[in-house]
Amino acid sequence: MARRVTIITTGGTIEKTYDERTGDLENRQSIIRRMLRRVRLADCEIDIIELMSKDSLLMTAVDRNNILKAVEQACQSDDDGQAADGVVILHGTDTLSETGELLHASLSPSVPVVLTGAFRPFEMRLSDALQNLTESIFSVGVLKPGVYCIVHGRALRFPGVIKDRDAGTFRMQD
Repeated sequence: MARRVTIITTGGTIEKTYDERTGDLENRQSIIRRMLRRVRLADCEIDIIELMSKDSLLMTAVDRNNILKAVEQACQSDDDGQAADGVVILHGTDTLSETGELLHASLSPSVPVVLTGAFRPFEMRLSDALQNLTESIFSVGVLKPGVYCIVHGRALRFPGVIKDRDAGTFRMQD
């Protein structure tokens, strides 16, 4: 039986694209389908919810509440009686911890809920985007229920996950 993973896209660096006219990197629309074409997923059914395309520094409390509602919905059974076996949220790294803390405080998930992002956009050379996405999809099949940050080969469980700007990754708060 295939594992069912819901991916919720919110934007952030992981999904930023280059605008050749202006030279800007922007969140215009989700590029998750392009990213997924680059990975091989056996026995894995992906449901995509394109929630928003925002830099996380621009997210509001309403946006975070909408992410919470989308996660709750993904964890509920659909008309066929099926729910997600795990949820992956593509999120900007600047405020990923804030959203993770909200989800941890508000949910008692029956499946793993994973937040991930990238420090370099998918479209750039040496991007960590595809690695983090692949690890996140894999991790929801092996982690216990809870809220996690999956970045750079590590699974960090909320609460207490913070962005370490100097190291260019996430870590647990001291």
